[in-house]
Amino acid sequence: HVQLVESGGGSVQTGGSLRLSCVASGDTHNNYCMAWFRQAPGKDREGVAAIYTGGGTPYSADSVKGRFTVSQDNAKKTVYLQMNSLKPEDTAMYYCAAHVVNRSCRDFFRYNYWGQGTQVTVSS
Repeated sequence: HVQLVESGGGSVQTGGSLRLSCVASGDTHNNYCMAWFRQAPGKDREGVAAIYTGGGTPYSADSVKGRFTVSQDNAKKTVYLQMNSLKPEDTAMYYCAAHVVNRSCRDFFRYNYWGQGTQVTVSS
């Protein structure tokens, strides 16, 4: 099992920046996929970024590409989501998630370990 704890959400104005952090613990001795999801009220959950702890090119969804960057610090077992040029439509609960099935980190349906979520609110 993997336990995940997010932090870093908050309220910002349009054009502002936030950095979310997700610390993993538990069965983290092997490499695994980590991702960031978001869910706005009344909308489906959306996978926005993913990264493999063993290396490789991180993935960002088209909706956030060029504005959001996912990165990691393996020594701290922490994954980050740097969010720049925030827009009101980025307002959502953001969740960190993990799966250990394989290296298909873009397979968002595979994620089965979840953090508690952190709220991001962007005002115009």
